[in-house]
Amino acid sequence: MATVISAAAPPQQEPEPGPERTPSRDRVMGVFRATPFTYATLIIVSAVLCVPLVFVVSIALSSDQTVNANTFTILPREFHWDNFTRVFSTDLPMQRFLLNSVIISTGAVIGQVLSSGLVGYAFARLRAPGKNALFIIVLATMMIPAQITMIPQFILFKELGWVNTFLPLIVPNFFSNAFNVFLVRQFVSRLPSEIDEAAMVDGLGFFGIYRRIMLPMLSPVLIAIGIFTLTATWGDFMGPLIYLNDETKMPLALGVQYITSTSQALQAPPWNLVMVGSILLTLPMILVYYLGQRYLYEMDISGGSAGVK
Repeated sequence: MATVISAAAPPQQEPEPGPERTPSRDRVMGVFRATPFTYATLIIVSAVLCVPLVFVVSIALSSDQTVNANTFTILPREFHWDNFTRVFSTDLPMQRFLLNSVIISTGAVIGQVLSSGLVGYAFARLRAPGKNALFIIVLATMMIPAQITMIPQFILFKELGWVNTFLPLIVPNFFSNAFNVFLVRQFVSRLPSEIDEAAMVDGLGFFGIYRRIMLPMLSPVLIAIGIFTLTATWGDFMGPLIYLNDETKMPLALGVQYITSTSQALQAPPWNLVMVGSILLTLPMILVYYLGQRYLYEMDISGGSAGVK
């Protein structure tokens, strides 16, 4: 009696874990593959763009004699680090300027983050007649130049008695702006609506859904909005120039310009101290972007926009 022995099929080996690659992704990576020429171009362009920053540092480290002789160089030849302490010993209250900038910027960031999140979430999730038309009107306000509304806003704040206070620079941020609302709305529109429906079944209302579920998920876009707002308000010059008259209420952006008034007649302004103030005005922005760039990437502005529905 013949016995038939069937050979068992060899077990299939599971593919090793790794990033999934699609043909489209391979084509994209092939198009943008870096070459030595790419790196050389980036290095040259970066060096050219860094020249103004290096020149600012060179002037900030210069002595008063170099400032009076106007013999500045791009690369620093002098290293007077005491200029970074001398800028706080002038006749101007530089410490107060710095504190005012922190107060104005912090209030503006809090206002934009709170209002943009709520308004953007409402446009994305709430059902109301005329919501889409209202959203288009909000977006249309981005085409209105700021110079057109400058005088009406000043008259309004003057009638309210807010001139020479921080209120005109902080309170309008609690009403958000069209760009930030658009960012939040598009971010929420890409999230599955089943999350809200499941939360409603559990008994949560719209504010409960936003506070307990959506707010943690919106952290990348809200942090990005905070970075954008901080950058705009920290270096704002026109707003404080219009609404603030008291020297003790001026922010650092306006106070740096006032350093030029400390020079005597027929004497060059202390450009070394002015550049020190400019560095103090720039370094926080570099630090904020360095710490928050991960959230800017996570926000993914360019990926998968849900469109204006």
